[in-house]
Amino acid sequence: MPDSPPHSLAHAICTVAAPSKVAVLGSTGTIGINTLDVIRRHPDRFRVAALAANRDVDTLYGQCVEHQPERAVMHDAGKADELRGRLRAAGLRIEVLAGDAGLEQVVRDFNVDSVMAAIVGAAGLLSTLAAARAGKRVLLANKESLVMAGSLLMRTVHDNHACLLPIDSEHNAVFQCLPPGCQADDATADVLRTGLHDAGVKQILLTASGGPFRDMPLSELENVTSAQACAHPNWKMGRKISVDSATMMNKGLEVIEACWLFDCTPEQVQVVLHPQSVVHSMVAFVDGSVLAELGNPDMRTPIAHALAWPSRIASGVRALDLVEVAKLEFLALEPARFPCLQLAYDALRAGGTATTVLNAANEVAVQSFLDEQIAFTDIPRVIDHALTQIAPTCADDLPTILAADKAARAMAAQYIAARA
Repeated sequence: MPDSPPHSLAHAICTVAAPSKVAVLGSTGTIGINTLDVIRRHPDRFRVAALAANRDVDTLYGQCVEHQPERAVMHDAGKADELRGRLRAAGLRIEVLAGDAGLEQVVRDFNVDSVMAAIVGAAGLLSTLAAARAGKRVLLANKESLVMAGSLLMRTVHDNHACLLPIDSEHNAVFQCLPPGCQADDATADVLRTGLHDAGVKQILLTASGGPFRDMPLSELENVTSAQACAHPNWKMGRKISVDSATMMNKGLEVIEACWLFDCTPEQVQVVLHPQSVVHSMVAFVDGSVLAELGNPDMRTPIAHALAWPSRIASGVRALDLVEVAKLEFLALEPARFPCLQLAYDALRAGGTATTVLNAANEVAVQSFLDEQIAFTDIPRVIDHALTQIAPTCADDLPTILAADKAARAMAAQYIAARA
């Protein structure tokens, strides 16, 4: 793949004792709430060391009251002041920090063993990098960090002996299906030395539900509403990721993420429609075998797996009843329905900052759709325009990546304004 990482996920993962102190970044979002639910079930194994959110003071305050972290972070400075006052009034001695500096201070804290990186979008990049730089066990739910800065993040993980475990259900499923040689037993294991093919892996198969519009006539897509796009048939997710699922950009970002995590080429990653969302992903082997990870569509499963890895703990997820499921379908994608997926493959093959541009333009387009400024079918048009207008450059350092992100957001915003 373009700009291949110096080390794959397997090199980045190390076996450590189950982490005891966890910082949950994005604690008021879906992943954060599910993480706290798993932690709540195992008070003898985990303790919340820090919580962080953007602006939701009410939810974060309640989480602070229950979990009693040492620190809390609000990205919005004004909201940090509000939280600080409420905690003080309640007699809670919790240090409140603000902004990116507060997030970085939390993840560098020697009292933090694991960092749940669950801040949505590009906003999570700096704190994820900081956690890797601090040598933490990074539970990666923020796929955008790898989409924007895959080479930089993987190098940072390796150079600082951090541990990286995927939280996305698809990548967590792939990780569980890989042979033992690819699931590193220690920090010296190197899948680049053997290669996925030499380990017997032929292909990674990422499953996709197809979202709420997989069967809608193409002529009707232009008129769908944000409420319809956010009504995912199987998963409970935030608004942004729900729209990404409806456009299939979420799967495109996951293809990019998979190439960085597992050191594979775009040609080795295939997306297949699976409406039931029971098979979370598969790994195909050269001998014709295909291993799959199955479970009910509940993010607590991959969260529990990553929190306790290499052990297993109860997640609170209802056991899968295959008789109740009755059938498992796998269908080919309809390219005309999901142009965003092809845009992601194109950006991945272009390499460099192309995937940074892809992610930034998508974030602007999705927010504009949610704000009812553009139609659902305009989302891929905005992204394609940014990719066409901004030539990719080498993405080895943070200033270059952030500059590409800024340029793409401006380009996308200008295009949307011109069409208004």
